[in-house]
Amino acid sequence: METIRVLVVEDEARQRARLRRLLEAQSDYEVIGESANGRAALDDIRKLKPTLVLLDVQMPEMTGLEVIEALEPEEVPAVIFVTAYDQYALRAFELHALDYLLKPFDDDRFEEVMTRASTRIRQGQVEQLGLKLLDLLQYLNVTPDGASKILETTTPYLERLAIKSSGRLTLLKTHDIDWIAGAGVYVEVYTQTHRHLLRQTLRKLEESLDPERFVRIHRSTIVNVDRIKELIPHLHGEYVVVLDNGKKLKLSRSYRDKLEVILGNLE
Repeated sequence: METIRVLVVEDEARQRARLRRLLEAQSDYEVIGESANGRAALDDIRKLKPTLVLLDVQMPEMTGLEVIEALEPEEVPAVIFVTAYDQYALRAFELHALDYLLKPFDDDRFEEVMTRASTRIRQGQVEQLGLKLLDLLQYLNVTPDGASKILETTTPYLERLAIKSSGRLTLLKTHDIDWIAGAGVYVEVYTQTHRHLLRQTLRKLEESLDPERFVRIHRSTIVNVDRIKELIPHLHGEYVVVLDNGKKLKLSRSYRDKLEVILGNLE
């Protein structure tokens, strides 16, 4: 079976070496080159014509998305993004069925992504993957003179959650969230009309949400402060938080300071 020709595009030398080592450990792939920045990657893609590119998103001179934008449609290879990028961009990749490796990734994740890529390529889906890439660029409204600006100005906090259920992907705007409850390695996300289940820890999700809007009020509860209607004093410095839909939540004394930063003194 013919090997898959791979170009590694990564500005960090250590990461490039690791990707090459992981690829060379598998018989399906042949590393035909390495590029350390976006402009070199553009030249190498045109010259070497790889079947698959492992493409860093944020690089000197040109971003990974700018590299794809600069190619003609027939030049676009299959791509796996290698990125430490924020979750908003990762949701965009998922929405367009594009694979990515989120730094730091382990060997199991690498093997999972590469197996899926190999299957798609063997089934002759490279052209389809190229179209998905171009759709992504249109979705992000990327242009050659504007891509970097879009990447740099994307909010550091989530504006949408991508929730998978029954084979469907629901994009939930964070401003529609009322409150969130932790449930082990899952969170329950509540809106006015629905309860969504998301595989993520409450702590990890809290780090991704705007702290001016979402505040932890209990070890297992985050609330959208825009939904708070009133606070009712309870025992030992605790409060009952009443939302505008009538839902009552407990404000623990240990989390009171976080809410006071936004709402002011609760005395």
